[in-house]
Amino acid sequence: MTDTTFAPKRALISVSDKSGLDRLGRFLKSKGVEILSTGGTARALADMGCDVTEVSDHTGSPEMMDGRVKTLHPKIHGGILGLRDAESHVKAMKDHDIAPIDLVIINLYPFEQTVAAGADRTTAIENIDIGGPAMIRSAAKNHRFVAIVTDPADYDGLMEQWRNEGGLTLDFREHLAAKAFARTGAYDSAITAWFAGQSDEMPGRFAVSAGPAQPLRYGENPHQMAAFYPSGDLRPGVASARQLQGKALSYNNLNDTDAAYELVAEFDARDAAAVAIIKHANPCGVATGPSVAEAYARALACDPVSAFGGIIALNRPLEADAAAKITEIFTEVIIAPGASEAAIEIVAKKKNLRLLLTDGLPDPAAPGLAYKALAGGVLAQSRDNGRVTKSGLRIVTKRAPSDAEMADMIFAFRVAKHVKSNAIVYVRGQRTVGIGAGQMSRVDSARIAARKAEDAREAAGDAESWTKGSVVASDAFFPFADGLLAAVEAGATAVIQPGGSVRDNEVIAAADEAGLAMAFTGMRHFRH
Repeated sequence: MTDTTFAPKRALISVSDKSGLDRLGRFLKSKGVEILSTGGTARALADMGCDVTEVSDHTGSPEMMDGRVKTLHPKIHGGILGLRDAESHVKAMKDHDIAPIDLVIINLYPFEQTVAAGADRTTAIENIDIGGPAMIRSAAKNHRFVAIVTDPADYDGLMEQWRNEGGLTLDFREHLAAKAFARTGAYDSAITAWFAGQSDEMPGRFAVSAGPAQPLRYGENPHQMAAFYPSGDLRPGVASARQLQGKALSYNNLNDTDAAYELVAEFDARDAAAVAIIKHANPCGVATGPSVAEAYARALACDPVSAFGGIIALNRPLEADAAAKITEIFTEVIIAPGASEAAIEIVAKKKNLRLLLTDGLPDPAAPGLAYKALAGGVLAQSRDNGRVTKSGLRIVTKRAPSDAEMADMIFAFRVAKHVKSNAIVYVRGQRTVGIGAGQMSRVDSARIAARKAEDAREAAGDAESWTKGSVVASDAFFPFADGLLAAVEAGATAVIQPGGSVRDNEVIAAADEAGLAMAFTGMRHFRH
């Protein structure tokens, strides 16, 4: 055994997650380790037959203030932080009767889980651990002489190394220290994010709590490394879903599935079934219907070519008839609030098709922050939770839209919110018939959407243009009348757009001349 490897003689254990504690307790007992502990952990260890000294007995100071003050004591932190090779430290420990503590096993009050469960403010604050992070950081800083364990998953590694090496090596202690600092950093970030969520202002400093990492085979491309870091947010979606079958999700699957589910959640399941089909983070078909099967058929018709290998999101549980239709073509992922047993059996026949169940839909109006990494920094903004309603629209043309046009306009603008800019969406009868996404020119998006609508019509064998009598949504204002005129050429009869261009009057005049109805939302939905 080298001089950097040692066998701990005294351990301090205080854990909220008691998984694996029985095996660890028995192991430490077999090694003759003196155990200090607190509260429920001490009782659990005693019940396992371990000899335990209560921290209050060790320090000579009782727990107080409902347990807020128990380990914040020189006999605890001096025992952890003291340098065993510094004469002044050794003398201070002897003078003040401070016994060395060379193994610290801590996991923290479950702040993240408490907040995720919807706890009130008082409960959330009471679950902010103070003594735990202080001990973790103390032990991690002094890892030359102290081993710190913050994750029950490391118990087996600790016991195995102790058996094989006669103690814990410096390399292993450094590894545990790095994990410990990552844990307290993530914990503090979760608290910071929670406080930021209580405010109407952007936080002064940016902090994200995420992890542990879930490794992915690669990123957007095979030469890129990637991992998924769950934030602990309980917002229903790809991060919280149960995967019933299929191979592991890829980086692109995760990104596209998130985009699909956020889009389909725009449509209230109590009003109608809704289906969104996504490819490369853009919708290639969105529709509502009296059933999921009918909504899927209507969404698929918009662009059956692009739907091959796509992601399908539902706002209602998956039933057998819809599952049978969806599995007729190659699909990467289905995400839904639930699924019937019959539907699950049908999907199971496609072994590579992933089925994700979430038990709920995300709230499109809920607040939150969205992030984007840049070279040298991070952009943060509030989530785009803006939603248009009939009462919020301003009719700017001589002709007002009919009730059917108005319903389609609101549908189209909600879809456009989830299409990469510049975005143009044609809708007729509560289903997309043409989508133009991600073009540098808005008029190009209008023309591409119309062309794709014509391709889909031909594939379906219909005689009449699908964009004739449709409505068109633009995610931002028309800077010139040319984009609007492209929609007129396609046969659109009504337009919904934010307005706000210096040429609004020119665009309104063109709409009036063409006999269109047009509404301004006053709200833009750029998506980059």
